Amino acid sequence: MIGRRRWFFSVAGLLALGAASLGCGGEKGTPAPAGSGSASAPAVAAEWKVGAYLSLSGAETQFGTDTKEGIELAVDELNAGGGVRGRKMKVLYEDNKSNAQETTNKVLQLIQRDKVVALLGEVASSRSRAGGIVANREKVPMITPSSTHPDVTKIGPFVFRVCFTDDLQGKAGATFVKTTLGKSKVAILYASDDLYSSGLAKEFRDEWVKQGGSVAIEKSFLKTETNFTTYLTEIKGAGVEVIYAPIYYNAMVPIARQAKAAGIPGNMFVGGDGWDADALLKDAGEEMEGAYFTNHYAPDVPWPNSQKFVAKYKERFKRDPSSLAAMGYDAAKVLADSIGRAKGDTPQAIRDAIAETKGFEGATGNITINAERNADKPMVFVQIKGKKFTYHSFVGGPATTAAAPAPEASAAPAASAAPAASAAPAASAAPK
Repeated sequence: MIGRRRWFFSVAGLLALGAASLGCGGEKGTPAPAGSGSASAPAVAAEWKVGAYLSLSGAETQFGTDTKEGIELAVDELNAGGGVRGRKMKVLYEDNKSNAQETTNKVLQLIQRDKVVALLGEVASSRSRAGGIVANREKVPMITPSSTHPDVTKIGPFVFRVCFTDDLQGKAGATFVKTTLGKSKVAILYASDDLYSSGLAKEFRDEWVKQGGSVAIEKSFLKTETNFTTYLTEIKGAGVEVIYAPIYYNAMVPIARQAKAAGIPGNMFVGGDGWDADALLKDAGEEMEGAYFTNHYAPDVPWPNSQKFVAKYKERFKRDPSSLAAMGYDAAKVLADSIGRAKGDTPQAIRDAIAETKGFEGATGNITINAERNADKPMVFVQIKGKKFTYHSFVGGPATTAAAPAPEASAAPAASAAPAASAAPAASAAPK
């Protein structure tokens, strides 16, 4: 982009540039005073161009749409307040059609054609990994709002996330089932050809066995499958107390419906953040009554910043935000905050500022980027009640730096917080 170049002009050249309304500023991008005529002031872009690649069509459309709405809300708030360092943020959206190969193409376009200074995306870990490989190679910083597989940020130094990771999520889920729910015999049901689902299943399994639990039966399926009756019949016959199903909402809907037909109640299911979509409540809310899952936040989470975000989102979109919307909002806000702190206008300077993020007050809690470019932050347990996602408790943290009562102490038994935190210490420990 223009702001990355250092052009020097004579006084006459600067006057001509001013007449063309391109504007001049210092390294931080602030406009030069009128009539200053500084011969060393570089030209700067009129706006910060950011690329967002999302699943706006295809199998996980709702994930992409929700994330986009969160980003839009954050960017509109930023621009209404004057932008970042006097320049507005412009987000260029690309639809990867829920496809990894399309993701690679779109990220290349955003970087090479559009000259973006940073990237936001994706939701699915497999697509964030594909996009991250390109971003890291091209040395453009990328923040994924909600891809939780640990491998995503291991790609390289230009890839970050503002969500927790599956190793923490799986451990916390296992501890919750063991300690809070008091169960000891489980089944695991997951998609074998999905990086998120298979990875989270492994993390849960390893921690569950470590804590002395029994995996009575384990079933895997392909993402294209729609008939789960045989799997569910076998699971029911195994006499399990809990079915751990770390899968996306679009697979959970038919599973929940077929489970009810097989006599398996919704409160036997426990899952991960891939459940968080209005479509799950709309199409299988009754069948999922009483189920629990780990998530980034809940619409009724009792944290001041979260409540402010929910109010703004509902005012604009006329419904409760999903965690994907909240994570999109936080990713955009963390990026803007980093651009504001950057020691230059280049992607490298922005990358360095993202890495230095500490204690950012987000809609999903207090966010610190650690040495592995992951977020140290809270994790929420959500229960489906009355066809709504409701806050139960949280582990890790801190949720907020504001002085306020700790609501989780009364929201759940103490056993649901402390053991889970010990099972996943990185969520609340000092940066690794």
